[in-house]
Amino acid sequence: MHITGGCHCGAIRYQAEIDPERVTICHCTDCQRLTGSAYRVTAPAQPQSFTLISGQPRSYAKHGDSGALSRQFFCPNCGSPLYRTDGEGGAIGIRLGGIDQRRDLTPKKQIWCRSALPWAENIQPLPRFDGED
Repeated sequence: MHITGGCHCGAIRYQAEIDPERVTICHCTDCQRLTGSAYRVTAPAQPQSFTLISGQPRSYAKHGDSGALSRQFFCPNCGSPLYRTDGEGGAIGIRLGGIDQRRDLTPKKQIWCRSALPWAENIQPLPRFDGED
């Protein structure tokens, strides 16, 4: 599936080919901290299919919960998380929130569930509003 996307302020834009069957929710504590939320949703792309169209992201590198090196790329202007790499030519993990076609993508699995926040399993019973109440 061809996708486009970018950061919140519009300084960075990208395009890629992804496999929508590999969209994943990650509950690890690193993803919780890096997103400021309960989990992160990622769509993987092969490096040769990912192209930056405009802008130059900044990166931050650290070893993740798995022990592997993880380079996180974000917009230096607005701070939007964009994607991650493992630094060894593996798949690029594109952050779902920046993908223009995100409504067409449904996660197919969850990982690092032992770190999941207990309430994140079922938010269905919470009251719903179409805007702020």
